[in-house]
Amino acid sequence: MKKFLPQLLMIVSSAFWGASFIFTKGLFLSETAITPYIIITFRMLIASVFTIPLLALTHRLEPIRKEHLGYFFLLAFTEPFLYSICETSGVQLVSGSLASIIVATIPLFVPFAMAMVYKERLKASSVIGVALSLLGIIIMSLNDDFSFSASPKGLLFLAAAVFIAVVYTLILVKVLHHYHPVTITSYQNLIGLLYFLPLMLILDHDKLPLLSYSPQMLLYLAFLGIFCSTVAYMCYNYGMRSLGATSASVYNNIIPLFSLALALILGQESLSWLKVLGMVVVLVGLTVAQRSPRQKPSISH
Repeated sequence: MKKFLPQLLMIVSSAFWGASFIFTKGLFLSETAITPYIIITFRMLIASVFTIPLLALTHRLEPIRKEHLGYFFLLAFTEPFLYSICETSGVQLVSGSLASIIVATIPLFVPFAMAMVYKERLKASSVIGVALSLLGIIIMSLNDDFSFSASPKGLLFLAAAVFIAVVYTLILVKVLHHYHPVTITSYQNLIGLLYFLPLMLILDHDKLPLLSYSPQMLLYLAFLGIFCSTVAYMCYNYGMRSLGATSASVYNNIIPLFSLALALILGQESLSWLKVLGMVVVLVGLTVAQRSPRQKPSISH
């Protein structure tokens, strides 16, 4: 069992990240007054309350060095702040499964950015993989009669999230080798909370009394904060240390499968042949792009 523990933990992290899109969509469907800022603020609050004391008790909370403080505030500004706004706003407007598969293409665009900024060699497999994945996303956005069904505004938000995540990765390489990935994520959530809390109180304070605060709402928020923003990263980082970044990156491909499966179980979506075809094309594109992958830093979800 110990031999297969890293693989099992990678599958668990993918399942949690896949579920995050569906539970976020569930909050929008069940709480008419809820906003992206409210969801993200509560998610960051729960993640910080859970993670920071846990790391402190286990003596794994590394202090931020003075020379890296600016990088951490910039990291948190790109992700979770800007990224979460765009991703959550996109999930509000399109299906959870489509959002998950768009976000799953983030690693495909990292080599292009690394080639432009750090002059790393761009592989032909990366270009082919991106082309196939974009084709698959277009197919998933169509109705059975080939009419366009996805919200253009929602797709634009998700495209912006992908772009922001790539920028975040370029900044992340500056501190990645100085801190444990879980430490970086914990500080990002805490600093992100400092960004989100005043924004939510200013823009959405009138929406807070309109929320139901039902057991379902609180359960969804707790799941997002504890399992998606914390436990999933712990599982992923343990698995990545054991398997290596190359093998670990393959497990990102199954995140959309968990999203679609959960959406079908909860009745949020119905299965169409175009959606299946589009997802298969995207997964083929992701696989092609990773045939000769380079070591990449892990990316937040």
